[in-house]
Amino acid sequence: MADSPEYTPPKVWAWNKPNGGNFASINRPIAGSTHDKVLPVGRHPLQLYSLATPNGQKVTIMLEELLALGHADAEYDAWLIRIGEGDQFGSGFVEINPNSKIPALMDHSGPEPVRVFESGSILVYLAEKFGALLPTTQPARAECLSWLFWQMGSAPYLGGGFGHFYAYAPTKIEYAIDRYAMEVKRQLDVLDRRLAENEYLGGDDYTIADIAVFPWYGGLAKGWQYGAAEFLSVQDYKHVQRWADTILARPAVARGRIVNRVSGNLSSQLHERHDADDFNTKTQDKLVAEQP
Repeated sequence: MADSPEYTPPKVWAWNKPNGGNFASINRPIAGSTHDKVLPVGRHPLQLYSLATPNGQKVTIMLEELLALGHADAEYDAWLIRIGEGDQFGSGFVEINPNSKIPALMDHSGPEPVRVFESGSILVYLAEKFGALLPTTQPARAECLSWLFWQMGSAPYLGGGFGHFYAYAPTKIEYAIDRYAMEVKRQLDVLDRRLAENEYLGGDDYTIADIAVFPWYGGLAKGWQYGAAEFLSVQDYKHVQRWADTILARPAVARGRIVNRVSGNLSSQLHERHDADDFNTKTQDKLVAEQP
């Protein structure tokens, strides 16, 4: 891997040239909407606007788990937000999340609509709303929330750090890749040590901590993230592998992972989800087969 040429930062940074990389077309140093677009609203009180990135999968997995537990009021409409095309900068989306990141949730079940953004916040909101997957007594509650916020603080090093410089940056920079690879392996070791002594991250029970961590680090362990499984020797983290396999076997997880997905096998893509039967009738393979 070759380092980029020596760079001396200017005294004042200015946005005067494309930054390159996979996301150059949507990166900008200012917030706010770029175009007017009203978001659709379906028939369920819970309206999710998202994409099946790891952060998006957290919420669809959570909603499917709640439905599996018998919480019928957790029925939801999941609308596709194509972040590569800048849908997150539409005026309707920015009204829900001024930070223009998926996922974003609107709850219309009460007298006034409630907006919730940031995936960790959405998980806590839903867990408290339905009284599920978040312990109510201490110290179990604190342990669960600690691991939830561990993920929120750690994943940027995996995604925006390692993932960006290893898989997406226009130039391979040895220093950056080494720095973030070291940190990601340290994080995997943190998880592996915890899971050596506990079935789940919060202890004996499956919680929102596992739902938050799995799409990022379970995905990394199973080879879905950044094509980096061999590079990071993920097979060495035996307890993370055991935990990832356990969660992957959950039917609600399998359903949640394909909602708002736009890549991979057509049978694993459910672009929008408005009813439980959509998993049987509206995956992309079936929709394509219906076309004349």
